[in-house]
Amino acid sequence: MSPGPARGRTTGADAGRRGPVRRWQLVRAGSDAVPASTRRFMARARRRRMRAALPWAVVGGVLALAGLVAWALLGTGLFGVREVRVEGADLVTPVQVRDAAAVPDDAPLVRVDLAAAARRIGELPPVERVTVTRDWPDALVVRVVERTGVAAVPQGERFAVIDRSGVVFQTLDRQPADLPLVRVAEPGPADGGTRAALDVLAALTPPLHAELVEVTVEGLARITLRLRGDRAVVWGDATRSEDKARVATALIDREADIIDVSAPDVVTLR
Repeated sequence: MSPGPARGRTTGADAGRRGPVRRWQLVRAGSDAVPASTRRFMARARRRRMRAALPWAVVGGVLALAGLVAWALLGTGLFGVREVRVEGADLVTPVQVRDAAAVPDDAPLVRVDLAAAARRIGELPPVERVTVTRDWPDALVVRVVERTGVAAVPQGERFAVIDRSGVVFQTLDRQPADLPLVRVAEPGPADGGTRAALDVLAALTPPLHAELVEVTVEGLARITLRLRGDRAVVWGDATRSEDKARVATALIDREADIIDVSAPDVVTLR
């Protein structure tokens, strides 16, 4: 038995069938190997892709920035409330205003309910109007307009100060020197006697107001003005108050203790 050909060794017949063995090698072609028209086409294609992607990149950047800003404003104390400035307050203290506003320290400024804070501050009796605004980056500004007293109502040994609407917003131990007295049983904006007295006060001429000491309301048709020198003006009800004020002013220098203008067309002096 003759030995066969060695394994792995190519015989002459096999070599003739397979031919020579080719070995491949990658070679980077130079730029000159690509036609100029092809290069221009590829450059234009790249530019088109970049132009198409640019709006999306801008939108993505804007959204990311907006998210970062929203997180800083809403989710952190970076722009939190660190100061509440109060302007226009005299009858109420800044501490009272801040307590009434009830805005927590470091609360995100953008999330503060300005209308609700103003409503709470407006519940303070001396406050007539109030506005609350933001002052970036970390402050609230409260602008207060307080009520102005037009009369004082005796209540025992104290005096309730009322504004032009009849709201009692202050109680004092002494009568204010610059305010006339109004004598009514229950002062308040819903009280008919209070409203009648305020209508009379609003109609008085400056000379008559300067002589006024008090307005007494014993009933809606029984209003009397007491003037300096222990004189009185019988007013009647609050209708035609401007006519009554004009007539009483014309007669204020007459020698009379009582001027009855309850019927302004027929005046009585006593």
